[in-house]
Amino acid sequence: MKEDTAELIAQLKSNAVEAFDRLIEQYGDRLYWHIRRIVVHHEDAEDVLQETFTLAYQSIADFRGNTSSSLIAWLYRIATNQSIRVLRKRKKWVFAPLDSVRGDLLATFEHEVEPSADEIVVKLQRAILALPTKQRLVFNMRYYDELSFEEISQATGDSVSTLKTNYHYAVKKIREQVKVIELED
Repeated sequence: MKEDTAELIAQLKSNAVEAFDRLIEQYGDRLYWHIRRIVVHHEDAEDVLQETFTLAYQSIADFRGNTSSSLIAWLYRIATNQSIRVLRKRKKWVFAPLDSVRGDLLATFEHEVEPSADEIVVKLQRAILALPTKQRLVFNMRYYDELSFEEISQATGDSVSTLKTNYHYAVKKIREQVKVIELED
């Protein structure tokens, strides 16, 4: 795997079209769902995914890593930054905090959820969307994307201890929120 990744990175840097096809094939679905969990809207997720790969293509020469872990972290950083950019565009006021879009995201989720969706999954998603943005990002990257805290640190630029704290509080809030929802039912 390490040799495959180093070879892929070398091919990407030489602008081999097949290498970018492999990159998209290898990481496209994973990045799409990471983005989708941030922006919620399918159309926005598709746009951000395309922008992510476009930026990766344009800036591959500046990429300094040579491992699968560093490549994943780099792609996640681009995808996360582009996702946050979309969320910021959605804000109604320039000085409103990024977390102010939570209501919009929850409304979108409620509108897009399938009637046949598993009830516990819906409850979990509601609880996740209620988290502050940073906690939601860390939770999604750790829980769904199964990234290590070191990889998340590379992707976000935050320290591992800060990420662990954010993850701990996210899990605690999700547990509390799911319990409250269950009690209301």
